[in-house]
Amino acid sequence: MERKAEDFARQQREISISEFFEKNRHLLGYDNKVKALLMIVKEGVDNALDATEEAGILPDIYIRVKEVKNERYEIIIKDNGPGIVKKQIPRIFGKLLYGSKFHRLKQNRGQQGIGISAATLYTQLTTGEPLEIVSSTGDGKTHKYRIKINVRRNEPLIIDSGIEEGVDWRGVQLRFLTEGLYREYKQSILEYLKQTAISNPHARIVFDSPNGRTEFRRGVESLPKEPKEIRPHLHGVELGILTRMLRETKARTLLSFLTGEFTKVGRKTAKEICSKAEMEENKKPKSVKDEDARKLLEVIKDVKLLKPPTDCLSPLGNEVVKEGLRKELNPEWVESITRPPEVYRGWPFQVECGLAYGGSIQEPKFMRFANRVPLLYQQGDCAITKSVTGIDWRRYKINGKRIPEEPLAIFVHLVSVWVPFTSESKEAIASYPVIIKEIKLAIQECARKLGLYLSGKRKHEYHQHRIRTFERYAEETIKALSELSEEDRERVKREFLELINSNNNKITEEENGGAKEAEKPGEERDGPDREERKSKDRASRQVTLERLLR
Repeated sequence: MERKAEDFARQQREISISEFFEKNRHLLGYDNKVKALLMIVKEGVDNALDATEEAGILPDIYIRVKEVKNERYEIIIKDNGPGIVKKQIPRIFGKLLYGSKFHRLKQNRGQQGIGISAATLYTQLTTGEPLEIVSSTGDGKTHKYRIKINVRRNEPLIIDSGIEEGVDWRGVQLRFLTEGLYREYKQSILEYLKQTAISNPHARIVFDSPNGRTEFRRGVESLPKEPKEIRPHLHGVELGILTRMLRETKARTLLSFLTGEFTKVGRKTAKEICSKAEMEENKKPKSVKDEDARKLLEVIKDVKLLKPPTDCLSPLGNEVVKEGLRKELNPEWVESITRPPEVYRGWPFQVECGLAYGGSIQEPKFMRFANRVPLLYQQGDCAITKSVTGIDWRRYKINGKRIPEEPLAIFVHLVSVWVPFTSESKEAIASYPVIIKEIKLAIQECARKLGLYLSGKRKHEYHQHRIRTFERYAEETIKALSELSEEDRERVKREFLELINSNNNKITEEENGGAKEAEKPGEERDGPDREERKSKDRASRQVTLERLLR
């Protein structure tokens, strides 16, 4: 039977974003029960860290994961942040694509306004239970909500709400009753919190798991620098965005549109753009047609513009990275590098790298971060992984060609106003060439310092082995020297041991001096003075041996 177009038309209907993700929850990271628990904890902790930092409060975060039935868990996340005002609570937790970060160009952990509401969606999908929220702004009133999501409309569905007076507390507490599995391994909640403690040493985190309590103490008593919000950069704007901005702007002229809506565009540059595009400076932006906008964009691509400002970025800094690695990994050696800011598609970004070697580290450990958030999944698809595996580690005295085979922890952190994640689950960074280049340069700079340290360490171990060998055969050697030289055995023994100790001290001084010289860029470590010292040392040792044999 032939069907008419009208029959197909009756089947068409609009779907909401909530309805889409209800059927495609794997796109948000909820593709198995173990990972689902991690995603809920991650979204709650990320929100708590963002809120406390923006309010200028040192974070104190409490997490509890408790199995209440077979594969059913209660998750509680509590923070000491500024709290949430009453009217905003339902939409923040019960509406996808609702938040304060998507429309702002500022370094944040969250970007899309999906994360915490997706946790609400997963909870109601698997157990049918609402999310319970308790919030207080410190005014003595505590607001309580039980919320689900109306999937068809993508709107919050308030099951019930209440208010409690006279409570001396400020912050937010979330309670999920959800389906999942708790496991402890490399991609677990515990590992996520450990890496969060490394990249956020200013936070105190207490975690009550089914296996006991873990506390991650605060390592520094100061908050990171507050990043500033910036306007878009012209070199990062595409045609569709430009035409929309032209229609929506409040600017009255094309000149004021260019100088007011974009960063680092002055009057001189704006006049140059208008002139090359053959458009009047006083033209109303709303009257710019699509063809004119396309011409304007072509001109913009060829105009030299200043790079966007970097005060919108807040890297951890070398000392904070090192303190975080020391606090959680207890290595014997640690180093950190922060690269100068760079730009991809008009968005500013910055790369930090830290290497930690030996000590309590027993095997290779690779940690990826974006805006201080650990990335535990999709490692193979990430620009950071491609950068690490693109380095020949043997050049830096480290066993392993593409992946180190020594007790080495690699920490790589990318900060940006807009991190180019490969998917909505925010688990891997897209492989832009400039990003890979910056990550490689940061790692290589750290690795050179590690290579010098390992070279000195192995040289020291070699000399210590030689000294132990001398000492093992000392008695036989002393006896033979005493008989050959017809000298008193005690005198020969004393001078022989003095020779060994003197040689050991000189080697130690050379190693320490070499390490210090290695830290001075641009200076030659192997010069005529060094050769002269070596020659004198050899002559001194020869004279001592000849004296013993006389």
